[in-house]
Amino acid sequence: MENRVTLQEWFDRVDSEKSGSITAVQLKAALAVGNLQFPLSVVHQMIRMYDFDRNGTMSFQEFVALNNFLLKVATYLLLLVLNHSTFYTSSYQFTSHHMFVRLPQLSSFVLLTHVVPYLQVQHAFSDLERGRGFLVPDDVFEALVKIGFKLDSPAFYTVCESFDQSKNGRFRLDDFISICIFLQSARNLFNSFDTAKQGRVTLDLNQFVYCSKYTLNCLI
Repeated sequence: MENRVTLQEWFDRVDSEKSGSITAVQLKAALAVGNLQFPLSVVHQMIRMYDFDRNGTMSFQEFVALNNFLLKVATYLLLLVLNHSTFYTSSYQFTSHHMFVRLPQLSSFVLLTHVVPYLQVQHAFSDLERGRGFLVPDDVFEALVKIGFKLDSPAFYTVCESFDQSKNGRFRLDDFISICIFLQSARNLFNSFDTAKQGRVTLDLNQFVYCSKYTLNCLI
């Protein structure tokens, strides 16, 4: 309940017009305050991913769904950090409201609250990139597997090429989150056609055109 109240307060601040929903422009500006610089196309995709009523804006309930997805990303990034740490000896534990993790370079517990997970993602990313300021493809692949996106090599490198804005094989935090948003959106779209849950679909030309347009909108 405490977490939901805090989320509502954050949402209300972003919803400056008190309309009960926020636009992509408002969400982009709010994320920028937290030093997360996303192209507007990616922010639009964040909204589309959980736009249950298809009105192009994000209600509070839809915002909670996005928040939960980013929390999942943050959680698995942290687990990846712990797996990479050769000095890590303490265990981590989850409670209903907080996640406590002892990181090797800190002498006390770091408290990461289940409030707005953008900062959690930032903290986890910072520890994973080990002072470089970016992830390399191997890091990205391992993180995606942890999150639940198991891609073969051609699919993975196609995604990397699409979101590697500088074309140097280095992925910043916003690049990585953009990849996660794209893959989750692609999974949602695939699942909408895979009604039999067989892991494969057959598309006619109209459906293929729709999917192509949808996925192109996900790309930067």
